[in-house]
Amino acid sequence: MNPIREITKAIRATLTLWLLVAIIYPFTMLAISQVAFPYQANGSPLKNTQGQIVGSALIGQPFTSDRYFNSRPSSTSYSTANPTQDTAGILKTGVSGATNIAPSNPALLDRINGKTDPDPKKAIAGDRPRLQQAGIKPTADLLYTSGSSLDPHITPEAARAQIQRVATARKLQPNRIELLVVQNTDDRFVGIFGEPGVNVLKLNLALDALR
Repeated sequence: MNPIREITKAIRATLTLWLLVAIIYPFTMLAISQVAFPYQANGSPLKNTQGQIVGSALIGQPFTSDRYFNSRPSSTSYSTANPTQDTAGILKTGVSGATNIAPSNPALLDRINGKTDPDPKKAIAGDRPRLQQAGIKPTADLLYTSGSSLDPHITPEAARAQIQRVATARKLQPNRIELLVVQNTDDRFVGIFGEPGVNVLKLNLALDALR
């Protein structure tokens, strides 16, 4: 056995495999995806009426104005915090992830139901009272975070519960907004998997496009 020959074979095999799996395969997949699925391959970007990319259809964003449909709560504030200035600690779980807080955890109950305290800095408004004050029926997805904390969807029920508030803020007829909710509801995957969901960013962009 010639050791030089064996080493040469090993080097050739390594270079060949590197060329196949690190160059040819990924660039072939990239080319196919850009031709066949350019929208998905580039992150499913969504644009506003000015043609500017404002987000992705796959990642949620926080909305708090009465003029927009609110997203579900996020354990990471949809990763919009500055990691170097995360004084509230919202990114402790990373840019995506659940809090893993049990239903009996006081922190979860305080966030949902609120907490009174003589010290205003320790008082918590609570999501349920806030929604009820706005005339919105608190559905589960408007109270609890998703497993990823980046879920772009809410349930059709949660969207319908916000129609009257958005219509009042925008001085529009509720039936116009209800039609937008229907148009921006994603059905079950291949009609079987999952549940219907309303993409909040798509819906709010459709609101801004109304004349």
